[in-house]
Amino acid sequence: MSRIALEGVRKRFGETTALDGVDLEARDGELLVVVGPSGCGKSTLLRCVAGLEAVDEGAIRIGDRDVTQLRPAARNISMVFQSYALFPHLTVRENIAFGLVVREESKQVVRERVAEASELVGVVDFLERRPYQLSGGERQRVALARALVRRPDAFLLDEPLSNLDAGTRVQMRTELRRLHREIGSTMVHVTHDQVEALTLGDRIAVLDAGRVRQVGTPDEVYGRPNDRFVAGFLGSPAMNFFGREAARRFYEIPKGTVLGVRPEHVRIGTHGLRTRVDLVEVAGSDAYVHLDRGLVARVPAHLRPDEGANVGAAFDRGAAHLFDEATGERREWQ
Repeated sequence: MSRIALEGVRKRFGETTALDGVDLEARDGELLVVVGPSGCGKSTLLRCVAGLEAVDEGAIRIGDRDVTQLRPAARNISMVFQSYALFPHLTVRENIAFGLVVREESKQVVRERVAEASELVGVVDFLERRPYQLSGGERQRVALARALVRRPDAFLLDEPLSNLDAGTRVQMRTELRRLHREIGSTMVHVTHDQVEALTLGDRIAVLDAGRVRQVGTPDEVYGRPNDRFVAGFLGSPAMNFFGREAARRFYEIPKGTVLGVRPEHVRIGTHGLRTRVDLVEVAGSDAYVHLDRGLVARVPAHLRPDEGANVGAAFDRGAAHLFDEATGERREWQ
């Protein structure tokens, strides 16, 4: 068992509350992605699990063990950092083997595990190089291999792809998913990138101001957000929101609610609310159409209207979401 559970965890830095009663579980063998805006407590959560920060309240369990008071080395987890944290004077082979050498494993064990880990992450050809001779993606692979050789109960990944260029990020995202499938270990991956979260995670935990807003599969958190924050944070472009008066142009909604609709559900054509196209942004195969009624639509690029055109805008009621105006919580259509 290598599940990771946080139970009522609170962490403060002076007057600032970084984690505010967090209850969260990464199931055995699961890749759980924790996503949220900068400053929401993601990295603090990971550092508390690793034992690099002491919690003020609550408990942390790894498997069947309460590790809340254990030092980091006794928790049997491996952590991959955003900055790679490789030793510049050591070769790739020596960097990967470092943790095993410190633990005084036999030379044969070190050789076997380094060979296995380097094969898994694809750095066999770089073992005699030093970090400065590697690209960012290659360095991140070495950092992953160094974590793998220890054979820990679980892995913690603190925004490991954020320093990479866009193309390498996509490649490494695929490699991380493949790696998780092959080794089957519990992983907690922290990121602020919603695309990374939606494509990587078995489940996603959305964090805001030190609190967990929602935990679910990518389909659940995107398709049925618990509240307006989750709905607005996930999705690009962001969800359109309308108060009751503005919503009446499309549908009648209950008093005290806000209407939300994702850009991909907005139809541009000859029918619906008459509006003017203010701006069109082309993003590869998609185009983001900004309308003068405060509405954004995402349409296939080859079907985009011209800027300045008068068009109709509509969407199906079943594709829209309702949120409580005061609390932001999701409400069901009656």
